[in-house]
Amino acid sequence: MSESNPPRDTLFKVASVPEDFVFSERVVEVFDDMLDRSVPFYRDVIRATASLLQTSLTPQDRVVDLGCATGTSLLELSRLLPQAGLRFIGVDNSAAMLDKARLKAELFSKQDRISFVEEDITRLHRPGTGAFIINYTLQFIRPLLREELLQRLHADLRPGGILIVSEKTIGQDIRLNREFIEIYHQFKRDSGYSELEIAKKREALENVLIPFTIEENKALLKRVGFVSAETFFQWFNFASFVAVKGV
Repeated sequence: MSESNPPRDTLFKVASVPEDFVFSERVVEVFDDMLDRSVPFYRDVIRATASLLQTSLTPQDRVVDLGCATGTSLLELSRLLPQAGLRFIGVDNSAAMLDKARLKAELFSKQDRISFVEEDITRLHRPGTGAFIINYTLQFIRPLLREELLQRLHADLRPGGILIVSEKTIGQDIRLNREFIEIYHQFKRDSGYSELEIAKKREALENVLIPFTIEENKALLKRVGFVSAETFFQWFNFASFVAVKGV
């Protein structure tokens, strides 16, 4: 489920030196196109997430998407799980993102199943939640704050609840990591981005997006109390994890 012909991402076509990447109104306008052209297998991960939710949750469970942006993931999940009786909540600190998310939910007549809240996810408190989703968002939070956030999410999950995390990752092997990055850049070229756009986006993200290795992400999830943490999807330097709270 997506908007037809969303505005095309041309933010980094200009030749000026980019500032650090921020989720400004200019980014919001082209965000859906940016996701489709910048995150490999983005919609496949959503479909895999739907499968995990279907097998792990019970009717009337609450699913909270942290850093929900324009609501694309929740809209697709609600379409894929029409009979599950789940309640979806999107949380983001960008009013512009949430305005667009609410418009999309209304457009697809999903406003009765999906609600959106403007809130700082690092201060979130939603006890009794069945599942938290934090896709391509944890990587933007300062490393020193990630453990505290995950501890809070673990505490707020009901027994047996799950956490879905998707992240850009960094490899432990220097040569392979470099090759993975080049394969990713080719993916972006194939998606229509120029060399200038790729270079400028990477420069803008350099001090903002700080990736962990797959092993570091799993260790962090285990450290905050999850009884298991497994990779359910990987494409070179992108990975998705599911972590389970004990019953």
